[in-house]
Amino acid sequence: MCEKNKKVSKWLSTVFGDQTIPEYEVNTRTVDILYQLAEASEVRCNETSLLIEDQKQKTSEYQADGVHLQNVVLQGVGLSSGSLSKPASDYLSALVANAKVLGVRDTSLSSFVPAVNNLTNELLESEKTDRRLDRELNALRNKLGSVLVLRKTFQEDIKKTMKAQEVESAKAEERLLNMDFVKAKSKDLSYRNKKAEDQLTSRHMENRISHQALMELCEQVYTLKQEILPLSKKLEPYRDLSPSPSLAQVKIEEAKRELAAVDAELEMKVDFMNSSLPKGRPLK
Repeated sequence: MCEKNKKVSKWLSTVFGDQTIPEYEVNTRTVDILYQLAEASEVRCNETSLLIEDQKQKTSEYQADGVHLQNVVLQGVGLSSGSLSKPASDYLSALVANAKVLGVRDTSLSSFVPAVNNLTNELLESEKTDRRLDRELNALRNKLGSVLVLRKTFQEDIKKTMKAQEVESAKAEERLLNMDFVKAKSKDLSYRNKKAEDQLTSRHMENRISHQALMELCEQVYTLKQEILPLSKKLEPYRDLSPSPSLAQVKIEEAKRELAAVDAELEMKVDFMNSSLPKGRPLK
């Protein structure tokens, strides 16, 4: 436990350096976790150091190979780095840079031409792709314009619909209020009707003086009046006759009796209806 704690303290001091080490609870679990982290960090640091050393060694080797190859090339053509003029050195550097960019094996023309052709083909394909993308972009712009117009139309329709909905909601609310009023009025009328029926029942009203019975009597009176008209027309020719002829006298007497009977019946029904109606409202 003490060895682990010492190693953890050393590792924490290395990690935080001049900074203050945060306080932590010292127990078996915490020390074990920090110990595992310290060992993993140590292994990772060792691997990183080895990788750095390997990269440094490879860099040195590549630099030595570059110098060697440069000397071989310059000696092969009978030149040295000091004998080249500045423009020639610049051209040579540009040629090497182009060869690196093109990824060719050497700087010969047979290597440059296929590489340039490949780049040209790639350029043509890129231009073709650009033209296709431009057409698609124009189509999308046209669609976007249509969509924006349609969106504006939809927004206007939504506004109109919302206004219409507000109006309909107000109308519906008004109908509900009217319906409540009608229900209350109907309830009141039903109560008043029931109360009137109870009052009529308590007063022992007869059905023969009800509104329906009075209307039926009026219809009967109207029917009797219509029946009297033809009888009155029948009497018209006999009113100018002389009273001496016995036959005319008989007809007149018969007609008078019939008319008297009808008048008596009519007067009886009218008197009955007048007596049934409230005072001040005689039947006409």
